[in-house]
Amino acid sequence: MKINSTRFSMATMSFLTTLLLLSSCNGKKEYKDIIYTKPAIVKDPPISFLSPEESMKTMHLPEGYHVELVASEPMINEPVAMAWDPNGKIYVAEMLTYMQDVDGTNENKPWSRISVLEDLDGDGKMDKSTVFIDSLILPRIILPLDDRVIVGETYNRDMWSYRDTDGDQKADEKILLLHEPKRDNANLEHQSASMLWSIDNYMYLSRGSIRYRFTKGKIETDTLADAPHGQWGLTEDEIGQLYYSSAGGETAALGYQQHPYYGTLEMPGKWEKDFEKVWPIIGTPDVQGGLKRLREDGTLNHFTASCGQSIFLGDKLPAYGDLFIPEPVGRLIRRAKVSRVNGKTVLKSAYPETEFLAATDANFRPVDTKTGPDGCLYIVDMYRGIIQEGNWTRKGSFLRPVIERKGLDKNIQKGRIYRIVHDEMTPSKTTPLLKKSSQELLAFLGHPNSWYRMNAQKLIILKGDKSVLSNLKDTAKSDKNALARLHALWTLEGMDAIDPSFIIEKLKDEDTRVKNAAIRLSERYLKQGNEEILTALATLQKEEDKDVLVQLLLSLRDSKSDEAKKIIRQIMYREPTNEVITKVGKIGLIEVPPIVEQLKKKYILESSRTKNDIVKGYENFKTICAACHGINGKGIEGMAPSLVGSERVKGNWEITAKIVMNGLTGPIEGKEYAGVMAGMKHQDNEWLASVLTYIRMELNDASPVTGWRLNKIRKEANERDTYWTIDELYKKKKKASKK
Repeated sequence: MKINSTRFSMATMSFLTTLLLLSSCNGKKEYKDIIYTKPAIVKDPPISFLSPEESMKTMHLPEGYHVELVASEPMINEPVAMAWDPNGKIYVAEMLTYMQDVDGTNENKPWSRISVLEDLDGDGKMDKSTVFIDSLILPRIILPLDDRVIVGETYNRDMWSYRDTDGDQKADEKILLLHEPKRDNANLEHQSASMLWSIDNYMYLSRGSIRYRFTKGKIETDTLADAPHGQWGLTEDEIGQLYYSSAGGETAALGYQQHPYYGTLEMPGKWEKDFEKVWPIIGTPDVQGGLKRLREDGTLNHFTASCGQSIFLGDKLPAYGDLFIPEPVGRLIRRAKVSRVNGKTVLKSAYPETEFLAATDANFRPVDTKTGPDGCLYIVDMYRGIIQEGNWTRKGSFLRPVIERKGLDKNIQKGRIYRIVHDEMTPSKTTPLLKKSSQELLAFLGHPNSWYRMNAQKLIILKGDKSVLSNLKDTAKSDKNALARLHALWTLEGMDAIDPSFIIEKLKDEDTRVKNAAIRLSERYLKQGNEEILTALATLQKEEDKDVLVQLLLSLRDSKSDEAKKIIRQIMYREPTNEVITKVGKIGLIEVPPIVEQLKKKYILESSRTKNDIVKGYENFKTICAACHGINGKGIEGMAPSLVGSERVKGNWEITAKIVMNGLTGPIEGKEYAGVMAGMKHQDNEWLASVLTYIRMELNDASPVTGWRLNKIRKEANERDTYWTIDELYKKKKKASKK
């Protein structure tokens, strides 16, 4: 790495090197990755704008890598996400109203857009920008299909298909694919985003327990058990394992131990010690967490805004399969090595106490990364001052005086896209795929760059050309390239052209990736009680490969048979010391009541916290409250009144909370009941909130109650040693209203 000596002084620390033997995707050559000498920290950098060329000089990369400019302002402004269509055109979501001042004035106006960028001469740099869709509200979902693009906006859960029908790069066709009337009122940083078409032919969002299927020109909805709580950014590896990120939880990577179809699973030791520490080369005063998130040298000490992550699956960097995580507050990008250890995925920083990319330009804000059709890694740089939404920059916040002192609110309406290139690997020329026939697309299913594999799979499915089914089956059966077999198998699934006998054959595939895909494909038949499939799966229980055993345990959950449970127990018995197998197996043996599944599906659009509170609330209600109020909450004659339709429950939540905490005695609506209602103030706030949320939302269609809101009520409850009466509660309410 060449360091600009006019801008930086060299640190006197020793030269750090890590020799990571990384094979290129085709395995023909090995590269040594050398960490650059870490420059001196620029503690208080200027915040003035730099040109793209000047900004690139402030970026530090390992030796052998360099940055190239792909696009910049005025071609794009305020870019937040990018995606390629199958011909290699780039669609860019531009949030033109995002934090244009410290208060976020006019943020929700329909003034944003999606632009399409074209490289007309094939040199890797964009030459033309056209506004594809204008007048949008903070666009956050862009997913090209064929010549159609799925688009989603902030606050609106509807999804639309846009298409340019006359070749001017402007959308003139707009078709509603999915209508969901329930508005998303969460903060714009906490809403679903980053939709991807996964290898299993479902479309996933970065947040929420829903997945989608594009079928016959419409989007169908399917529910997940309990997806991880991600935010901005979603990526997958070559077999379709998803990787989430949560800036709000300061969690750089989560949800990658198992597919969200099976629910969430987080394991101890999922990353190396200190993985969450970051190593910027710039002072970082504008961090929401305040001083606790800063080292003595003023740099960020922990992930806080991780987003836009991607598993690199290209063939023109020696980094295939690595996870790249942008950290816009720290002005850096982490590179993590991903390994499988006895069935568990473990992340490790590729460079100890150093980052893959770190910059000293205060306006460098990497928010998205992608593998490109040229085999390189692309970076979306929002390039601006403020990177936190207005909810965290209000008067009285830690950030506001920092923003005002540094003038960060003045830095707006810029944006860049870069690509990372290796000195010894020439980027590929993009091969357009849109006009290729299904037969021609078959050759791309085993391409060393995943961009081609996934686009070929998707396009063949969208074309629906049944004439290639025989070729697909031949590829899935006997192609020498395991990735070609893998994608052919999933392409057949997307065309509904797989039967049990074919799955049973692929369960014998020599490659674990293909074998596990066949196990996943068996789930449909396990649900139907197919004994032939179950018998075939049983033969895998003695496999040595822990990845196969873990997938087998996960998939067997779809069978309700005793034989499936027996196989799970036998695998656990043979692997008593494997923590992943033990945990996954135990979960698989738990019988989930149908009503719990119904509740999860009913409240699928609610936040994970609310949905979990309803489920826990039901369980807690059933254990204690149902004895008097009935399992359906409609009361038991002589013992307790109905909670359904009760003003005491669906009205002022504070009254409901007081009753639950201290209990209730005396007549209710002129009726006497046996005994008294016992108080539950000995339960913690989370228990109480779950019950209150369940009886208010499920039984009365009222609002939820979160645990922290009970602190005020608890203080009063702890000072009171007697039950409440109805008269006392409502007299108290009337007095309060008079005041």
